[in-house]
Amino acid sequence: MEILGMYPTWYDPTLGSGWVLGIIAVIHVLASHTSVGAALVFAWLATVAYQRKRPELLEYVRRYGVLLLVFSYVLGSITGPGIWFSATVASPRGISALIHSYVWVWATEWVFFVGEVVGIYALVYLANKVDQKTHLNLVRYFAIASWGTMLIIVGILSFMMWPGQQAWYTEGGTLNGFYGPYTFGQVITRTAFMLVCAAVVGGIIASRITDAAFRQEMTRKLALLGIVAAVAGYFGLQWTLTTLPEHAREVMAARLPDWFVPSLWAVLGVTVAYFALTWVAPRILTPWLSVGMAIAVMVFGIWPEETARESLRKPWVAGQYVYSNQVIGRDVPALGVKSELPLLQAEGMLAVHPFVPAGLREINDENKLEAGRTLATIFCTNCHTLGDTGMRPIKRYIAGMDEEALQAYIGGALTLGASPHMPTMPMTEAEVGAIAKFLTSPGTQSVAEVGALAKFQDSPGAH
Repeated sequence: MEILGMYPTWYDPTLGSGWVLGIIAVIHVLASHTSVGAALVFAWLATVAYQRKRPELLEYVRRYGVLLLVFSYVLGSITGPGIWFSATVASPRGISALIHSYVWVWATEWVFFVGEVVGIYALVYLANKVDQKTHLNLVRYFAIASWGTMLIIVGILSFMMWPGQQAWYTEGGTLNGFYGPYTFGQVITRTAFMLVCAAVVGGIIASRITDAAFRQEMTRKLALLGIVAAVAGYFGLQWTLTTLPEHAREVMAARLPDWFVPSLWAVLGVTVAYFALTWVAPRILTPWLSVGMAIAVMVFGIWPEETARESLRKPWVAGQYVYSNQVIGRDVPALGVKSELPLLQAEGMLAVHPFVPAGLREINDENKLEAGRTLATIFCTNCHTLGDTGMRPIKRYIAGMDEEALQAYIGGALTLGASPHMPTMPMTEAEVGAIAKFLTSPGTQSVAEVGALAKFQDSPGAH
């Protein structure tokens, strides 16, 4: 019998693997976005400083650069590998899809990142130690390298949502998958948001300037930059939304809560109001206010946006051919990839998953509950927790359903793929009954009892 190339499922019963990855990613996004936005600001300020002979601007750039070294290049360099590690264990086939399609693009991004690191160190430690032309070139080099990393990452993130061109499925090609209307909308939106982050974090340095006149000047420069970038980012987002395919619009209508769009308006309004206030009354800007605003941007700006973006690509995790539960859901002739749905329909997941214990490959009365727990872990836990807490607790979605009703739903909508935001989950009739029994059995959905993962990873019969 054919065995699928599946990996063990990583399941965190308290938060869920998606939230673990999301928390790390949100911290990283703030650090990385601030770095890219600040690099562009540095190029602008350094050019003005040398043209108008204003050494105080260069000192501001240097001090801001020191903050970046600690904030973006220490915290960001920790959370970056954290994303790779957590994403790899949470979605190994998704990461594999990205690497197989874009290994040289990733390598190019790492080259740009090395350029970033060299650039920030040169910018900070070679200030006033090299001639003006060399230092200005280093600042501009840092800006180009930083924005280059963003450009490459956005292309890969866009592919995770859907390939830029439909021709990618049949013809392959890096550019077919990399570039599309959504990609360019994201570039504009993220560049604007990066400038907002740079303006907010830059206030931490500006608030500590001792010269009152220069402090007021820098505070107002950052405020004006923040207002223009926030408004540009909003219009960029509106354009990006017009590039969404019909599938994503259905998911957005079904999954995003009613308060999501009003909350975007609220975040935009508060951000613009913050910058307007600091422009009108620069004296109110303090280090603590700037830090608080940076945290607010992370919590109320980055987290909802990233959560929405991740929701829109559901039920896929990469290229709209790898489901979030790691099953290959469509043919990709260009890669020689075949859909695994027919095999699952014929044999069931328990028979073809390499890490299922031998005693669970055939369902009987004695192992039915355990088989249901294993199936729920494999099929559901990349998007849901099985208990009462964490990421989209599954109990919330099946409240009021008895075993018979849930079995009818799973055997109908989910096995046939009728839900736009849920992966198609072909199962045998016995598997449908087992997972329905587990999800509706009293006590089996508690955090304490979701312990199948260790069994189904470590069992001697699993291999």
